[in-house]
Amino acid sequence: MWKEALIGLLFPRRCPVCGEIVVPKGKLICPQCRKKLSDVSGATCMKCGKELAEPDSEYCLVCRKHPRSFEYGAALFHYNEVSARSMVQIKYKNKREYLDFYSREMVDRLGPKIRRMHADALLPVPVHPARRRARGYNQAEELALRISAQMGIPVYKNLLIREKKTAPQKELTPGERLRNLEQAFAVKTDLIPEGLESVILVDDIYTTGSTIEACTRALHRAGIPKVYFIALCIGGDR
Repeated sequence: MWKEALIGLLFPRRCPVCGEIVVPKGKLICPQCRKKLSDVSGATCMKCGKELAEPDSEYCLVCRKHPRSFEYGAALFHYNEVSARSMVQIKYKNKREYLDFYSREMVDRLGPKIRRMHADALLPVPVHPARRRARGYNQAEELALRISAQMGIPVYKNLLIREKKTAPQKELTPGERLRNLEQAFAVKTDLIPEGLESVILVDDIYTTGSTIEACTRALHRAGIPKVYFIALCIGGDR
């Protein structure tokens, strides 16, 4: 106990939204900052989990236009200016401690849905080895390990790999993004344990769904029939 107190004194926890020392002490996020994060709520797409612009629809606009290979997915927060700043800090500024809050929130809010997926394993969406070396870690893997510790679902962090370093995705359409990613992912088939039939992909951000779709297709080719996903943030229905 005294060791934890000393660590807390020397390295006080920072808020994943404002970046300041969390007040009150012992929390993972400032209560006022928690209110700034926009929860995904209400009617959501039956495939990707985006909050629907048209509540009477079953699927979002993108999922209606582009058939999905994965079963379905879910996300915590809308991907907006507030959450985007926090994700940048996690991905590029080594603020991995912020994932303590996000993983706890994910388990608390999405835990029942995750359990209904009956997954055999969590698979972090991989980054290219060059990016991992530069960054020092994969944020999706860090998130998956924290969820695993709380839910008891094993993480297979080396089963799905990224072989191709793709061009920037921002200016591409969903179809172009998928083609850009189609050959980027591969599965180490020798690492697939006997009986693995259902997995959950774990990522920080879901926008068009191209990355999750490309990963799903690679897993299907390797003989894994059921693929779900969970993400911290998700784009809007457009």
